[in-house]
Amino acid sequence: MSRQAIDITIPDLSGKRALVTGASDGMGLGMAARLAAAGAEVVMPVRNPRKGENAIAAIRRNLPNAKLSLRGLDLSSLTSVQALGETLREEGRPIHILINNAGVMTPPSRQTTADGFELQFGTNHLGHFALVAHLLPLLRAGRARVTSQVSIAVRRGGINWDDLNWERDYDAMRAYRQSKIAFGLFGLELDRRSRTHGWGITSNLSHPGVAPTSLLAARPELNRDRDTGGVRLIRALSARGILVGTVETAMLPALMAATDPDAKPGVLYGPKGLGDLGGAPAEQRMYSPLRGTEDAERVWRISEQLTKTVVPAT
Repeated sequence: MSRQAIDITIPDLSGKRALVTGASDGMGLGMAARLAAAGAEVVMPVRNPRKGENAIAAIRRNLPNAKLSLRGLDLSSLTSVQALGETLREEGRPIHILINNAGVMTPPSRQTTADGFELQFGTNHLGHFALVAHLLPLLRAGRARVTSQVSIAVRRGGINWDDLNWERDYDAMRAYRQSKIAFGLFGLELDRRSRTHGWGITSNLSHPGVAPTSLLAARPELNRDRDTGGVRLIRALSARGILVGTVETAMLPALMAATDPDAKPGVLYGPKGLGDLGGAPAEQRMYSPLRGTEDAERVWRISEQLTKTVVPAT
């Protein structure tokens, strides 16, 4: 199959409400556009309102009747996460699809969130954990499918249980892997707890493989003033159709996991090409750091403690 032919069919989503984090650019923007094209009402929570408005305008150039709306959200602030949860609960409308897509990757020096957590752990994992906790009544009302975007980086690594916030010895990539491993374990534990307690939510995981997204690009807010060598190489390979994917193909595993009627709960979707780097989306064997149910339970308990957010069983 040529890369140009790689795509999936998204079912009719008319009457469904979907929420995509990180929807103001890159894969998240593409996901929001595809969900809207299928008829969903898409809520786009963004940190930068101007960037969000530009994203909506970009989608509406091709889909003038798209049902889109912005909300404020900074995943690195638990106060902001709580405020979004309160706003959406006040609206009282069920959420049917949640794609936890937003993330940050490898700031060169250690940074912290508004609440004092290491930035990647606090944003990629704890912010999304708290968001799901605050939205749980709406997710239950919509019998939602929750898809959490992890990373090919979780093939190896682990959780630094003795120093979750990397205060003693910061390693940018190890901290990134930890944030995504914790996030993946949470997504799988969410599905187990939903089945145990009858929440009616199904939860699965996706990863995009490798593609020229903005994660490794210049990000002044992360103290990264220029594109990394890694992203320059990825762009070159992607442009030549070698090994890696494009932004358009990289978003497909998450869309499949979130919308395909046959997508399974508690599993991982990603590109099926060589090394899981690119290619058409498919179910994949769960990466070993995500297989431990005891680790998943421990992550859940610690996340409740750190975010001061208890997820009620009933």
